[in-house]
Amino acid sequence: MIFFMDLQMMLLDMIYFILRNGVRAVLRPRIKSIDGELVLITGSGGGLGSLFAQEFSKQGAEVVLWDIDAASNERTAKLVRDTGGKAHAYTVDVTKREDVYRNANLVRKDVGRDVTMLVNNAGVVAGERMLDCPDELIETTMRVNCHALFWTVKAFLPQMKAQNHGHIVTIASVLGLFSTACVEDYCASKFAAVGFHESLAHELLAEEVEGVKTTLVCPYIVNTGMFEGCKIREEVELILPPLEPQYCVEQAMNAILIDQPLVCIPRLTYLPFLCRALLPWESNVVTYRFMGSDKCMYPFIEAKKKHMPNGVTSAA
Repeated sequence: MIFFMDLQMMLLDMIYFILRNGVRAVLRPRIKSIDGELVLITGSGGGLGSLFAQEFSKQGAEVVLWDIDAASNERTAKLVRDTGGKAHAYTVDVTKREDVYRNANLVRKDVGRDVTMLVNNAGVVAGERMLDCPDELIETTMRVNCHALFWTVKAFLPQMKAQNHGHIVTIASVLGLFSTACVEDYCASKFAAVGFHESLAHELLAEEVEGVKTTLVCPYIVNTGMFEGCKIREEVELILPPLEPQYCVEQAMNAILIDQPLVCIPRLTYLPFLCRALLPWESNVVTYRFMGSDKCMYPFIEAKKKHMPNGVTSAA
């Protein structure tokens, strides 16, 4: 009897949340204030990371900037300070847990309070066919895009849970929801990032830590240079062009400020995500071929060989 009562309540809750989110898609929900929040951003020296720092600062947040490239990180800090914001720059290798934990304690000591919002933005891609990709580049991709998430969350989540206040943002990719050829390292790491984030969100809900929010951001190709040369069919690209970094960050910020659990940018990319789950494998293959997605990374690989023959491309 209890089972059927629970089943009925589950179905009613499902209908409620479907209707609620349908309304929210039309009528914009209330935006939360982040004035005074302490926001830590990884990969803050690069394109998206720098823009995130500036956008959070505009909203009144104080930002902590983590990047392995000290010079680019300082440039981001200067951009924030020049507009009246507060920025603290640290040179951190997020793939090394000892470095993460040490700098987390240093931030608490220097700033005098706990980080309340964590934006895991750092990311890289090897840009090689599977059998051409050196083992060390595959390992680097996994360490930056996946393993680092564990270290940063373990460093800051305990304080968020203790205060029942915080927000964890994972900048993943649509290639963490569906895949394509020749980016096995990137797809594997981003699928892992999506799985990590969703499992963490479920854990917080199961423990009834309602004050700690989570947002998973899955953008399409962004014009940061990370996927320079990537090309789909011209006619399709008119409908689905690469994203401008500012637009991508603004859409992500919109989702963060309304505590949206998942956002795909642009919304059109929800479609292949659904198709992957609902259609036969062969149907997805012919769709990829029609769009030119099956070989879209070929020119990207050639372009990378010319510009960065011995390393990975950074998204940060």
